[in-house]
Amino acid sequence: MAVKISRQDALNYHSKGRPGKIEVVATKETKTQRDLALAYSPGVAEPCLEIAADKEKVYSYTAKGNLVAVITNGTAVLGLGDIGPEAAKPVMEGKGILFKIFADIDVFDIELNTKDIDEFIDVVKALEPTFGGINLEDIKSPDCFEIESRLRKELNIPVMHDDQHGTAIISGSALLNALEVVHKKIDNVRVVVSGAGASALSCAQLYVYLGVKRENIIMIDRAGVIRKDRSGLDDYKKPFATEEDVHTLAEALKDADVFLGLSKGNIVTKEMVKT
Repeated sequence: MAVKISRQDALNYHSKGRPGKIEVVATKETKTQRDLALAYSPGVAEPCLEIAADKEKVYSYTAKGNLVAVITNGTAVLGLGDIGPEAAKPVMEGKGILFKIFADIDVFDIELNTKDIDEFIDVVKALEPTFGGINLEDIKSPDCFEIESRLRKELNIPVMHDDQHGTAIISGSALLNALEVVHKKIDNVRVVVSGAGASALSCAQLYVYLGVKRENIIMIDRAGVIRKDRSGLDDYKKPFATEEDVHTLAEALKDADVFLGLSKGNIVTKEMVKT
């Protein structure tokens, strides 16, 4: 059952006490002069020298191995769109909380003030010594595909774009379970996808990998049904362009088995579902 919260509830939650949702906490003793001498100068020089001699020892003497950067430029935040890096920060802090409470992984949220793909990639690459992994978040499509692809090739630490892979994994699992419940074969179902951003395209790609026939997927973006006769399609949408004679969401949903909503809400009516 969904929990009802008001706009003011959300604002109060984020602003009460110390603003925001995260803080940095020491993991070693810091109560005495000796503790501080070990944590900083002069004791800190010893692990520095060890790491200088063998960079892999950074995982033994620092928090790098359990530290993830959640990075965005605020160009595709939730369903809010391009609202900027500052406005994206509450979401990044929230993702950091999820990492911590469910996996005990520490997070620094990083909001970059750039929409340039090369500049974004250069900044993230420069941060590699600090982090054990990179979680890309809320970056507009198609920029997110190039950014993730290049970073995975150029970095020596794990890189994931949560909007793509996290959503697709959960959605794919739900699809398999639902089909088992209704006793339908995955290669026979017709799927309608509302949305054509990073999450929608990644879900559709995973559905195909799981067994959905590509020709049984109809995808809809802001301009309507993605059809083969539409000009200007980018290389990410083209594989899901349909030849069927459908032009609206209502037409696409007729005789469909699965609806995947990854765009704005309240666009499906009871009448559409009945078809």
